Amino acid sequence: METLYTERLMLREMIIEDAETLYHYWSDREVTKYMNISPFTSAAQAREMIKMISDLSLEGQANRFSIVSKETNEVIGTCGFNMIDQENSRAEIGYDLGRSHWGKGFASEAVKELIHHGFTEMGLNRIEAKVEPENTPSIKLLQQLSFQKEGLLREYERAKGVLIDVYMFSLLKKEYAEEETLR
Repeated sequence: METLYTERLMLREMIIEDAETLYHYWSDREVTKYMNISPFTSAAQAREMIKMISDLSLEGQANRFSIVSKETNEVIGTCGFNMIDQENSRAEIGYDLGRSHWGKGFASEAVKELIHHGFTEMGLNRIEAKVEPENTPSIKLLQQLSFQKEGLLREYERAKGVLIDVYMFSLLKKEYAEEETLR
């Protein structure tokens, strides 16, 4: 897995040494509120998650990065492709930040680079994001990045033991190319 760089961030492979920091974030109810995990209760869960993601990455089914601040060299969150469908040239993105890093533009900066990587290096044609209707910060981020809201998927997936509704957002490669041309 390669390392990606932005002005303020480095997106690199998740490693076991990130587990303690990620446990701190993933045990925070506000951080995990819209994730498909319950808040973690031990660092061992974070290590297990990193191992599972690493295995999926080796199989070409997922690709998740730790988001590292260039200024502090601190892991501030994660982002990546939770599901990669190579046959249909599409992938689903996901992202999370530790609460102390919210509101600083880091998620937008990381996701922009992830989108660029998906379309230019991975050969994707479609990038999707599923978002709970109450998750307005994530909806705003996706709309800012030119994702289109396709509709509501009713009782689409189970989160924390309950079937929930999610909005499906997507960005196509041709739309991304048009946006890049206009910048």
